[in-house]
Amino acid sequence: MFKVQSLKFKVQGSRFKVQSSKFSNPSILQSFCPSVLFSFLLFSFLLFFSCKSPNNSDLSVSDIRNPATADGINKKENMPEIQFDNISYDFGKVIQGEILSYTFHFKNAGKASLIISEVDASCGCTTSIPPKAPVKPGERGEITITFDSKFKNGNVTSYLLVTANTYPANTVLSVSANVINP
Repeated sequence: MFKVQSLKFKVQGSRFKVQSSKFSNPSILQSFCPSVLFSFLLFSFLLFFSCKSPNNSDLSVSDIRNPATADGINKKENMPEIQFDNISYDFGKVIQGEILSYTFHFKNAGKASLIISEVDASCGCTTSIPPKAPVKPGERGEITITFDSKFKNGNVTSYLLVTANTYPANTVLSVSANVINP
């Protein structure tokens, strides 16, 4: 154990020097301070740069709208509207173990930016890549899905729940395949 009453820190090149008039064990503090200071600086640096969010300058609070009120649905609210070219796709006959991809194309037919917050699949065999940036009114976007038939057999249908800032908030997509054993 050591006791500190008054300390002075001095930086000389890459070394730290501790000066104390009333310090019982300066060698412990001299070996301890540089590593603590380095750890603190490293932690601060990592914290600062890891907390920076990507530049979403196209996204604002006004993009989040809710037409549902206590009085009912406000049809005059300027909302985004998602219109898919098709909401289902059939891969047909596939050999068990094949990994298949399909891209659902859509258009924002509304009057505000469309934000897809998530796409959830009904099973682990299907994954998706939704757009990360808001889709402006009149623009098109896509959701690419990947279907893995590895442990599937027979007629299989996987559903995808697309959640966006639309009304209604959820849209259901589906992909199906007839999986045949090799």
